[in-house]
Parts: sequence; C-alpha cells; structure tokens
Amino acid sequence: MQEQSLLEAVIKGLQDKKASHINQLDLRELEHRIADYFIIAEAESKIQVRAIAQGVEDFALRMSKEKPYRTEGFENAEWIIVDFINIVVHIFQREARMHYQLEQLWGDAISTPIPD
Repeated sequence: MQEQSLLEAVIKGLQDKKASHINQLDLRELEHRIADYFIIAEAESKIQVRAIAQGVEDFALRMSKEKPYRTEGFENAEWIIVDFINIVVHIFQREARMHYQLEQLWGDAISTPIPD
C-alpha cells in the first residue's frame, strides 16, 4: 500500500534527523478529518526543525517516490508542516508544540507514540 510506504518513510526521516517525542495520530475514523494521519514531532532549535523537515522530504522521495504537496513554515521554523495530503507532518519547536497542543485538539484520534 502506497500510504503505508509513505508513512514508514516519514517516520524514518524523523528518526534519522533525531526528532523527539514522535506521535502518530490516526484520523481515519473521525467524521470531519482533514487527513488520514498526522505525524507530530519536536526539535530543539530552528536549525533542527528545518533539518528534520528536509529529512522527511528526502526519505519520502527516496523510499516511496513521493513529494509533498506543500510545505509551510520554513521561514520562522517554529512549526513546519510537510503536507502529503493524506499524511501531514507537523514538526515543532517544543514551546510551539505546547502552545498549539494538536494532540489535544484531535483528542478523538487514535494516538500511537513512535520511538525516537
């Protein structure tokens, strides 16, 4: 399945660039979902946020031949979104993640912690 291959590539990209506190939210059972999965992770600095986002793009292209539909947030790098349509990757600096609390906003989703 193409989606599973992309999901694995995204997670490997996060792990390769040392993202921390990686969490997979499965949104497929939610009525008004905007994607099938959110993958949320954090980094220590703007430089690391950018490096992780680039790593996710690189692994997705190499492992599943997928390019993101859109990326947002490279300018200030407090929160970068890498959007593959059905899989949306959110890479935060710790303070931004605590502020936006996506896991709480999408609290009805099935949450699966992923090893760093």
